[in-house]
Amino acid sequence: MLLEKEREKIVLFGNKLISSGLTTGTGGNLSILNREKGLAAISPTGIEYSEIKPEDVVVLDMDANIVDSKKKPSSEYGFHLALYKKRLDICSVIHTHSAYATTMACLQWEIPAVHYLVGFSGHKVPVAPYAEFGTRELADSITMTIKDYNAVLMANHGMAAVGESIARAFAVAEEIEFVARIYYQTKSVGLPPLISKHEMDKVLERFKTYGQK
Repeated sequence: MLLEKEREKIVLFGNKLISSGLTTGTGGNLSILNREKGLAAISPTGIEYSEIKPEDVVVLDMDANIVDSKKKPSSEYGFHLALYKKRLDICSVIHTHSAYATTMACLQWEIPAVHYLVGFSGHKVPVAPYAEFGTRELADSITMTIKDYNAVLMANHGMAAVGESIARAFAVAEEIEFVARIYYQTKSVGLPPLISKHEMDKVLERFKTYGQK
């Protein structure tokens, strides 16, 4: 089976999306790119995460041709592949419909440095202009907006998180959902003071060596 390890990770982290509350039902999608082989494993469309088996995960080439699987890929495969082409540091993309990040997306509010954990994305989380799901226009909107950030809100839709591995992309999605919740709650009370660019620069520098290597 092509990309067996990648497909197993798609199953594992798909179930984690549900258990962590980062999406519901069949919402959202996730993929892993094997740059050496030029192939991407992406979740199939319209199947409950708990029912997806490794062989159901779709393998695509970079031209969106199905290389292995009898299932149809996620309808959002276009922006996954576009992100892989846009940035060579990205090897995994996770799209969520998590409640607070999606709330910010529907308000079309970027998430500023209200908490230092926004550093999982960068200095902020920008908002990509609205475009219909599954379209080239949406892929263009996301790739034009993401720049060097690791997360982007999709206006009136949800969030996309990226990383050099699926574990990292998942961590980005999880931490940015937390920051989105904090931002929503603080905005409900008043006008939260933000962390300065200078202080966020220090946070981002420390993040480079954070954790086990």
